[in-house]
Amino acid sequence: MARKRRRNSSALLAMAALAGCCLPAQAAIIGTCSIMIGASGTMTANPAIGILGSKQAGGSSASATVVASSLLCSLLNLLDCYSVSASAPAAFSSAPSGGGTNVTFASVFRLDGSGVDNNGGVPQRVANGTHPMQIDLTATKSSGIFPAGNYQGIVTVLCE
Repeated sequence: MARKRRRNSSALLAMAALAGCCLPAQAAIIGTCSIMIGASGTMTANPAIGILGSKQAGGSSASATVVASSLLCSLLNLLDCYSVSASAPAAFSSAPSGGGTNVTFASVFRLDGSGVDNNGGVPQRVANGTHPMQIDLTATKSSGIFPAGNYQGIVTVLCE
């Protein structure tokens, strides 16, 4: 009888070891960061028609809301578990003929209603919670002027 127990115990131990190494790993979600896109911005030209920007007279900022939530950050009482950025495009997504040549782009964003412009490509840390963003894009033509027409530039907002 004792011999059977040993065999059963060995078999159970082998099955447990096999199950432990070959079962799918369980994972817990420890954080999320959501971005909700709000209003599109409007870019207007400066008087010399060499700059298009949402900060020019008559322009308006785009908006988004970032909601960061991290269990680890809450448990460890950390204030900066996620970072947000709003990178400028490399080119217009649409522009009239000649409108996209010799153009450089820059973006800035503001968080939580502050008046402080953050460089769009430089991530800024955010605490858990809801963070409204205002985003501005500027396109500068190094030579010539922007031809008349419709332009569209897309800023990429990231939360990492």
